[in-house]
Amino acid sequence: MNFFGLGQTADIQITLNDAETRRKVDVKREDGTKEKHYLFFDGETVAGKIQINLKQPGKKLEHHGIKVEFIGLIELFYDRGNHHEFMSLVKELAPPGEMMRSQTFDFEFPNAEKQHETYSGINVRLRYLVRVTIIRRLSDVVKELDLAVHTLASYPEVNNSIKMEVGIEDCLHIEFEYNKSKYHLKDTIVGKIYFLLVRIKIKHMELAIIKRESTGSGQNMYHESENVTKYEIMDGAPVRGESIPIRLFLAGFELTPTMRNVQSKFSVRYYLNLVLVDEEDRRYFKQQEITLWRKGTVASRKEREQDATKKL
Repeated sequence: MNFFGLGQTADIQITLNDAETRRKVDVKREDGTKEKHYLFFDGETVAGKIQINLKQPGKKLEHHGIKVEFIGLIELFYDRGNHHEFMSLVKELAPPGEMMRSQTFDFEFPNAEKQHETYSGINVRLRYLVRVTIIRRLSDVVKELDLAVHTLASYPEVNNSIKMEVGIEDCLHIEFEYNKSKYHLKDTIVGKIYFLLVRIKIKHMELAIIKRESTGSGQNMYHESENVTKYEIMDGAPVRGESIPIRLFLAGFELTPTMRNVQSKFSVRYYLNLVLVDEEDRRYFKQQEITLWRKGTVASRKEREQDATKKL
């Protein structure tokens, strides 16, 4: 029996089979600090060992079963009581009974689907984890190991350039052009700005990348925007016919792929925000959405399946 915390209990350790060779990446915690998680991709097997050590040798541990789960879940910080599990794989390690000594169990989730990328934002977090549970009558013993997941994409088949105009009647008319609308996370944004009509005194111009996180739906929709980066692309007054080049390297910033309506819970979108400031500090801006994607150093699951089909 286990009253008021007395009696037998156990420590659980989860070790991945390829822990020594598997790459780790930084994942932001809710408090803003970072920790290292093992990195997985869609379709990779998750396997390892579970060590259950009894704290009091020679004393039995009664339980109602031991299980291991591979779980994908979304946590909305304003709705902490309700975690949305979008995937759950379960394997039984031991039926109800008694443990008389410490034991080690093997586990494997072959070719596990990982549809979404892990994400930690302002109001939402998407996690993948291995969870081991010793089911007990009063309180379960639980251990979790968080994993990082990156989703890979191929070069877009269609990637049109962006051409737009900004104008204030009889005062200002500019055109701006970006070389494409979809960028991988290590890409470079290249563009030009043309001044066709300038009758106001522009002091400077800046370009910003804005990340917009949307959570919830309907009346319970929350939007949070943050500047990923902002830099000045022109200082001083332009003249008619002048052309300003743009070159912005994305590799140095903390970016994620664009995420649209993930499990109907949240979205993450990115925008280029062009801002002109005149001598009276009035601001004129134009915003354009861009799509970000992760270019893989390994083949994506879709590409691996296509290669396998070709070989057949």
